[in-house]
Amino acid sequence: MFNGLFRKVRGNKTGSGEIAKQRLKFALIYDKLEISDDTLRNLHRDMVEVISRYFEIDQAAFRLDIHRSDDFSSLVVNTPILSAKRGSPD
Repeated sequence: MFNGLFRKVRGNKTGSGEIAKQRLKFALIYDKLEISDDTLRNLHRDMVEVISRYFEIDQAAFRLDIHRSDDFSSLVVNTPILSAKRGSPD
């Protein structure tokens, strides 16, 4: 789940020290927000389920990230939309 997030933040840096630094940074963000791995997995699953009611999406490319600044945290969802579903979702 976090591979895309690591690649995006890491950019072209490939050193193992830089990778470890980024992983620690994300671990600290998640710890500060008190978000468990189970919670993130459940949120990911639920978001895919809800969005899939309205759109055909590439579930393998679905990304759920948490960005944190000094003032706030934001939840960022990124997924390719293949098509919109017609009619009522249920």
